[in-house]
Amino acid sequence: MPKSKGRRKPKRQFTPPPVHHDEKVSPKWYAVLMFGLMGIGVLIIILNYIDLVPGGQRSMFLYSGLGAIALGFMMTMNYH
Repeated sequence: MPKSKGRRKPKRQFTPPPVHHDEKVSPKWYAVLMFGLMGIGVLIIILNYIDLVPGGQRSMFLYSGLGAIALGFMMTMNYH
């Protein structure tokens, strides 16, 4: 009975090693500002709900707290 030739393997191609780029490092103040905004936002919302914020426009404090938290989370996308 004749032998089958089988499948031929493709020729291996040389791939150059990856080029290492300089690592990006964020400054320390960026991380402090990022977590500070999130913490201040949470603090504003908590103080709003236990009625410790002055003024009559309580929804303004709620939205500013949520905005500070959102801004802190958006800063996490650029943190290295």
